[in-house]
Amino acid sequence: MFWPASVFQVKDMGIYFSEGYGLSESTSLGISNPVLGLKKVGSIGIPFPDNDVRLVDVDQGETDVPDGQPGEIIMKGPLIMQGYWNNPAETAGQLKDGWLHTGDIAIRDEDGYLFIVDRKKDMIIAGGFNIYPRDIDEVLFQHPKVAEAVSLGVKDTYRGETVKAFVVLKEGESCTADEIIKFCKEKLAPYKMPKLVEFRESIPKLLPSVKFCARFYGMKKRLKLNNSRNVTGFVRSRCGLKETPSVLGT
Repeated sequence: MFWPASVFQVKDMGIYFSEGYGLSESTSLGISNPVLGLKKVGSIGIPFPDNDVRLVDVDQGETDVPDGQPGEIIMKGPLIMQGYWNNPAETAGQLKDGWLHTGDIAIRDEDGYLFIVDRKKDMIIAGGFNIYPRDIDEVLFQHPKVAEAVSLGVKDTYRGETVKAFVVLKEGESCTADEIIKFCKEKLAPYKMPKLVEFRESIPKLLPSVKFCARFYGMKKRLKLNNSRNVTGFVRSRCGLKETPSVLGT
């Protein structure tokens, strides 16, 4: 995976930091790199003590996936909520046999460390393949002429959905869609490659941390993508605007 240069700059400065993962539904805890021992840049770490974590198939959420394959993070343990306050329907959708289904997709390496891949709601399904926009975004950002980029799924009569990339070039640079596609072809599997590229002067942002909001409410009008099913989900999953129900403590 591609990691921002700032991560390595922080390490070079001798600043201590550690990456982890949690949700309101898990009392903001759940998975973390250990304070002592092996830490992996870009990994959210390993499960907290007494917190069971599984990666299950994205489609049904039941079968454990092997190491190296993407699966939805589900968690069970004393950190997990009892349910959503006065919202049994939402509780039933998220808690199944005590397992919290997070909607986050990750892979596990040979050491048991987890790496976030994307959000389940952002997943593009093209020709039967599950495609995670983050994989494409990380490649687009490696292009020397690209300043900003975001990918999403748009309706396709043959594949169901196909990948479209929105790109902002660095000042003074020029580039063609064919150049972007050729660059991606060298780094992505054929089914993940963007089939469409649109250049823009800017991509709307919501937060100072430059989280791109190409999938937020109203973006359909801004990007004129009335046929994209993923636009609505981005604000919920990446930009922190999900209307999360109140949770009951453990």
